[in-house]
This record gives sequence, structure tokens and C-alpha cells, in this order.
Amino acid sequence: MTLSELEQKLGYKFTNTSLLEQALTHRSIGAGHNERLEFLGDSILNCCIANLIFAQFPSMPEGELSRLRANLVNQSVLAEISADLELGTLLRLGEGELKTGGAHRPSILGDALEAILGAVFLDADFGAASAVVRLLFATRIGTTRNAKPLKDAKTELQEWLQGRHLPLPAYTVKRIDGESHRQTFHVECELVSFGIRCEGVGTSRRIAEQEAAASALTAVAEHHCAEFAAETMKK
Repeated sequence: MTLSELEQKLGYKFTNTSLLEQALTHRSIGAGHNERLEFLGDSILNCCIANLIFAQFPSMPEGELSRLRANLVNQSVLAEISADLELGTLLRLGEGELKTGGAHRPSILGDALEAILGAVFLDADFGAASAVVRLLFATRIGTTRNAKPLKDAKTELQEWLQGRHLPLPAYTVKRIDGESHRQTFHVECELVSFGIRCEGVGTSRRIAEQEAAASALTAVAEHHCAEFAAETMKK
């Protein structure tokens, strides 16, 4: 497996191949690793998937869209795609990671794939990165729609924030309508890091919190979409 063969599988040829090499470099190597690219690529991936499923399922409510995205953007799926691309054969790993099977570890493979998306964005633009995402996920979007969610919205949101060392969401019951036997809960989910407040409504506090978390996940994706659109316009 060569870099050129990987580019063929990605449907994208790098102008600056050093970006691709960096994307394949694990932090165990030392300087010049892929963690910053992974951070960038993670946001790009969420934004691209949100755009794709928003367009493909025009009547799907936001809660379902968030759950569908969670089924598509997770370590298991990223590791599967990375295996299909044979990324493990191209990863640059330190001696310790090599000895412990780092080339086959789902977290390392998933991070490398996200780093590659970040590298494509820097090498070209958001459109190029989106095209790569579309190619890699084309066969998964339709088949994943009816799959059982891997994680509920609250869990997905909490793990996403924890993975970036950001404050956890704050849930507040804003009001409760109706009689005691037939109540409707209105819960707000606040993400202080993004200045986002989303409301969920349900027949129980748990359901309302889940709906609020699903809306917050969508809002975060929209936040990143706006950021990357602005960056693309500057180029």
C-alpha cells in the first residue's frame, strides 16, 4: 500500500503530500503528529455528514437526524472505513505502539481518518473534504438509517464534549405543563463553550433531556458548518 494508492481510494490527490504524511503520523512518533489535524477533521466530518443526511432525508426531524449522524460518526464506523482503506499499513507509529498493535487499534485508525479529512481541507477546501466524505460514506448512509442507535443523544453529546475536554452540558427544567398524570416537560440543554441553548419537550424529564441533547448535537454541527464556510470564503 502506497500513498498514491491511498489517494486513489480517497478520490483526492494531494498538492502538499506532507499534509497526508502528517495525518498518518501518531503522537507516539513525537513532533509533527496528527492530533491537530484530527481535531480539525472531526469537526469537518460532523459538518459534512450533517449536510449529507439533511439533504438526503428532507422530512426527517432533527432528533432522528442527530441519531443517524451518531450511527455514522463513531469509532466503530471510522475504524471499518480505515480498515477498508488499509490505513494501518501506512500509519507512522512509535515503537511502543507498534509492539502493542497500534496499527489495528480502532481509536488510532479513526483518529487518522479524521486527520486525513483535516489534511484535505487544508490542502484544498471544504468542498474537497466533503467530496471525500461523500465517497467514503455513500454506501453506509442508506443502510444505517434503520439501524438501532449505538448511543442515545445525551451519551453522544457527553462523550463528544469529554473527548475535547469541554464542560459537560447543563440540563434545566424550564417548566412543566399539565396535570400530574399527564405532564409535559420543557428542558433546556446549555453548552457554555459554544453559547448554545436548546430546548427539548417530552412526556417525562428523561425524554425531554434526550430531545434537548439531540437538538444541541445538531446545533454544534451547524456551528462548525458556519465556521468552515467562513474559513473557505477567506481562501
